[in-house]
Amino acid sequence: MTLRSYFRQLRDFDWLMVAAMLLLSAFSLAALYGIASGKEPPDYLNLFKQLFFIFVGLLVMVVVASISVQRISQSALVGYVLGVVLLVAVLIFGRTLSGTTGWFTVFGASFQPVELGKLALIVMLARVFSEPSAPGALRLRTLAVSGALTGMYFILTVLQPDLGSALLLLLCWAGMAVVAGMSRRQAGIILVAVILGAALAWTTLLQNYQRDRIMSFLNPSADPYFRGYQVQQSIIAVGSGQLFGRGLGLGSQSQLKFIPAAQTDFIFAVIAEELGFFGAMLVMTAYAVLFVRLAAIIRRASTAFGGYLVTGISVVMFSQVTINIGMNLGVLPVTGIGLPLLSYGGSYLVTTFALLGLAQGVAIASVKYRT
Repeated sequence: MTLRSYFRQLRDFDWLMVAAMLLLSAFSLAALYGIASGKEPPDYLNLFKQLFFIFVGLLVMVVVASISVQRISQSALVGYVLGVVLLVAVLIFGRTLSGTTGWFTVFGASFQPVELGKLALIVMLARVFSEPSAPGALRLRTLAVSGALTGMYFILTVLQPDLGSALLLLLCWAGMAVVAGMSRRQAGIILVAVILGAALAWTTLLQNYQRDRIMSFLNPSADPYFRGYQVQQSIIAVGSGQLFGRGLGLGSQSQLKFIPAAQTDFIFAVIAEELGFFGAMLVMTAYAVLFVRLAAIIRRASTAFGGYLVTGISVVMFSQVTINIGMNLGVLPVTGIGLPLLSYGGSYLVTTFALLGLAQGVAIASVKYRT
């Protein structure tokens, strides 16, 4: 593709979505600056890394958006198989961090294969669900095939164990299946299977720290200095920000290291404390704009595959935002799921830009279709 073609495609980008992405990225940098300022001496390494990841992510978004939707559909199976290979390989050769064997380290840089797997699964499920079906209904074969494809990724992710990412994969499949026309009977059967599976997982698969997270969600005040510590400190930080916050680098909870994982899981609490209700609402508004634009792209999609592709992206991102902010506010359990475009992390951030690049590609294709 020529340089002129790239610029022509940039003209057809959904620039409101891009503006929301850039605003969220700016909040990420502001929060990381505030966290780094509280150290003695200040350490801005992660801030500069995040800035680099944002730059790489924007390039990846432009490149991914330039790939035709048809080509992405044709490569769905190859991408899915590659994802399986990476998820198996990380269990054997991967690096263990915080009890999870889910990282590869290459030339000093770490990345999570499950992030690429998430992207590959969305593309594969979009391919399966876009196959011709009875109007308004989801064929049993389609439901079974899509469930089996998701189940493979789910099992490999749970074995790491990474319960948060495994939950996202299930939510992605469920959301896309509902949009595809899953019946109430099918949903009821799946719900029973999920309940039985959850009971089995509680007794055989979940690690002790994962059970502790669920128990601390049910009653965080029962053990505020151990199991419920993260939730309690996050709630205090959010409440102490009041209307306009304490100022960047001046939040007592984040600066005195009361908030654990301040750069990743609880970065929303840092923003709420240092930039207040006003800053938190700007973040929520940016996410609202992002999801409204994704919904608009789904409505305008020129192919069923494109529509399901953006649906999967929307479900995953909405689930991440809801779960992360929910656990920061103490209304959902701590699952280790980051906040898209805000939480620190290379593979997580770049994959998010890649997913939104796929959505931009569908938007560009819809413009070409109408013209």
